[in-house]
Amino acid sequence: MGWHKIGIKKMEALTIIQRIAPLHTADQQALLALFEEVTFNKQHNIIETGKNSRYLYFLKTGSCRIFYYKEDREVILDFAFPGDALVSLNSYVHGKPGYETIQSLEPVTVYRIHSAQLQSLFSNTLGIANWGRKLAEVETLKIEYRLMSKLFKTARESYQDLLERAPELVNQIKLGFIASYLGISQVTLSRIRAKK
Repeated sequence: MGWHKIGIKKMEALTIIQRIAPLHTADQQALLALFEEVTFNKQHNIIETGKNSRYLYFLKTGSCRIFYYKEDREVILDFAFPGDALVSLNSYVHGKPGYETIQSLEPVTVYRIHSAQLQSLFSNTLGIANWGRKLAEVETLKIEYRLMSKLFKTARESYQDLLERAPELVNQIKLGFIASYLGISQVTLSRIRAKK
């Protein structure tokens, strides 16, 4: 599915790299050299709808929500936790503005990589090019999983999946955001939570 259970509140850059695809030491070092650690305050839009994102981000600490606007309301697609990539695939693959907004739910620390620098490494290093392909595959599988969950899982099952991904962090997310993600009302979510 592309997600790993997060039992920690922090993930280091090398662990994130190796989780996507193992690299030889020289390739690890070349990729790590591009990682820049940046912090954002709560409710900062890291990636914005309609804007071209020049960076890929990997969450070191904290959590984010991924959403888009539909008829003047926010629809939450997913949440991101330590170790997750924050990427607009439309910007990453096509260099065009993305469809989603990724916003921090709390103060976060991320690693960012400039897309042009990463593309340069792809051109020069087969191991890193394969790592980038694997990253795109993982992100595509996340999209497929979200679609399949919406089509075939109940809200209760999707909530349980979310809890399994990051149990400590999910409890800090506003109920309205989780309800939007599940496509249900807050009242229904409260019933689901009460039956845990």
